[in-house]
Amino acid sequence: MRQRSRVVSKYWKLAAATLLSVALAAPLSAGTAAAETPATQRQATELQDQGAAAGPVVDRGLKHLVSDYQTRTPSKCTADSWKPFAKALTAAADVAGDTSATTSEVADAKTALMTAAADLKAADEGTFQTITNNTFWNDTSGNPIYSQGGGVFKFGDTYYWYGVHYTGAELYRADPTRKYDGNVSFVSIPVYSSKDLVNWKFENRVATRSTGVGSGANLGGAGWVGRLGVSYNENTGKYVLAVQMWHTGRGGHGVLLLQGDSPTDTFDYGYFQTQITNSPTTGTGDQTVFTDDDGKDYLIFSNREGRSRGFVAKFRESDSLRIEPGVEIRRGAGREGNAMFKLDGKYYHAASDLHGWNTSVNYVNESTSSNVQGSYSSEYVLAGTEMDYSHVTQTGFFVTVKGTKQNTVIYAGDRWADFAWNGIGYNQWVPITKTGARPQFHSVSQWQFNATTGEWRVGPANNYILNPDIQADRVIVSSVRGWRNLGGSVTNVNGGVNGSRFALQVSNSGGVEQRIESVPAGTYTLSLHARGSAGQVVITGANGSRALSIPASSGWAKRELTGIELPGGAATVTVRASGSGGVTVDQLSLVRTSADAPSGQRYEAETAPAVCQGTIDSNQAGYSGTGFCNGTAAAGAYAQFTVTSATAGTATVAVRFANGSSSGVRPANLVVNGAMAGALSFESTGAWTTWTTKTVTVSLNADSNTIRLDPTTAAGLPNVDYLDVGAAAG
Repeated sequence: MRQRSRVVSKYWKLAAATLLSVALAAPLSAGTAAAETPATQRQATELQDQGAAAGPVVDRGLKHLVSDYQTRTPSKCTADSWKPFAKALTAAADVAGDTSATTSEVADAKTALMTAAADLKAADEGTFQTITNNTFWNDTSGNPIYSQGGGVFKFGDTYYWYGVHYTGAELYRADPTRKYDGNVSFVSIPVYSSKDLVNWKFENRVATRSTGVGSGANLGGAGWVGRLGVSYNENTGKYVLAVQMWHTGRGGHGVLLLQGDSPTDTFDYGYFQTQITNSPTTGTGDQTVFTDDDGKDYLIFSNREGRSRGFVAKFRESDSLRIEPGVEIRRGAGREGNAMFKLDGKYYHAASDLHGWNTSVNYVNESTSSNVQGSYSSEYVLAGTEMDYSHVTQTGFFVTVKGTKQNTVIYAGDRWADFAWNGIGYNQWVPITKTGARPQFHSVSQWQFNATTGEWRVGPANNYILNPDIQADRVIVSSVRGWRNLGGSVTNVNGGVNGSRFALQVSNSGGVEQRIESVPAGTYTLSLHARGSAGQVVITGANGSRALSIPASSGWAKRELTGIELPGGAATVTVRASGSGGVTVDQLSLVRTSADAPSGQRYEAETAPAVCQGTIDSNQAGYSGTGFCNGTAAAGAYAQFTVTSATAGTATVAVRFANGSSSGVRPANLVVNGAMAGALSFESTGAWTTWTTKTVTVSLNADSNTIRLDPTTAAGLPNVDYLDVGAAAG
């Protein structure tokens, strides 16, 4: 499972059809097929260096950045952080408007502006936004986010997310019930921006098939494009995109370096480096870009063939257009998904098993010095990744958020369309914290994050069962990941509910159980889909057990047990077969249904003075009161609530909604007392009868307030049931 042949199948073999079609469409001449000679490379570098040193330039990147940062308002930032930012912005605007400004002056102004913007401090404590995994993510316009093999980088006060758009992503979203192994044809590299790491705005396609890669070739002729990251070079003021590429017209495997004048600029060719010194192969295995606290950038990678060695290589400081010799930090079993994060002063190199696109635990090497290119510990398994193979992912990349209250590392898992419900477009993000001496992976299906404070909490719709869709094991096994065998016959069979690839089958009076180490106190609902012979599911907490009988069924049927009171602490879910027959189950779920709503006043959408720009309906079960707001499918078709508060201050607001739309997330602006208070993302809940809550914090005036949910796309709002508004804290 970890052999070289499987490495070939992951990237290069699956791209062979693409490469063949390119070769047939555009035969390569001997001149373009050969790599640049050292003399040619040296001449190109000399010409570039001469050009960089030459006279006046017009830098559209600085003008763009100045225009963007002029939209910031001082009232949203602390006075101490605004003053140096305003000074840097004025200086940058002067340089941007000076046609005689030199390249170095432009770079210095840009760097000063980026630094001051990064130091801006919010005047408030921000809001919690909800991250929901196991679903397709869309941007703020409701369009798909294409982001495979990319990374998130913070420049100034804004996060930018880069990734690759492949044709397979479109196919998988249209029908996520089959494989698309060979559909890795490159489309583009899009970039999205965000302030809160949850709501992402599409900005530009920084590279497309027509982007040049040197020697007259372009990205459209590549057999593989992927695994990328971006660094900012303070000397040139350029943003450099490092991309893993295989292109026969450029000499084979290597790292492509493109550069742009702003994070959202259209990037141009900089250099193609086939060999990194000290690596035994050309090109790289999986790679990511890591930026240290001092602003220095590093490429984290393995050797391409075998991938038994891990490296940290510095970007050349003068222009970031070369990768300097790699320093080996690990050697042993083949690993992929190489990525780096820093937590509490230590560096952590994380990677996954080397076996195609299989999911796995995360293997970590921990620094034993303060040097990112220094010594590292032997490998160990990242705690929390064992039960469901890292939330059914491979290592993708990490995002470190330095909040006003705490620092939080976000693990961004990589899922591919190699089998159903695990595909391109499925972004799986979970928090990592420090537990004792080592980091801890928190496998949550839904959580809430405050990008200002760095705080996070488990979301109200989180499923506490791990590997609930039986997708962690990519082959048929006799012991399913995350579930302990209790006897009889146990396996994962092909053919899950809704066309997914696998389900769990228990036969011959056998059973499995999963112990959940910690659930918060509250009322829960246990649900699953089942078919086949009869069986039983039992949920056991500290206060006893509740059982759900599963009658025999020839087809899939949903079974549900509601009103389960759990006192908090450990709980166990057990699935058993009745008699010699086999019961098959899938999509198990244990979700808390109470104790998350804030105390205070409830405001029903159907009760005046609430306003619903649409209709008050009662045709979807599970709503509260006498109905819910079914808004008109249009941007601006809002739902508005009038709420009262005894005192002025911040209050917690929970919005109960259902979104059964197949098109996914429905974004909306949160408008409080006529002023924008943030953006909300109402994710799909799977069905119009599946209700959940999204919690935010708002500032209320004493007495009467209006809270409006204002949709920003033509899809309108989800169905809105009510608001729960907690007491304001002054």
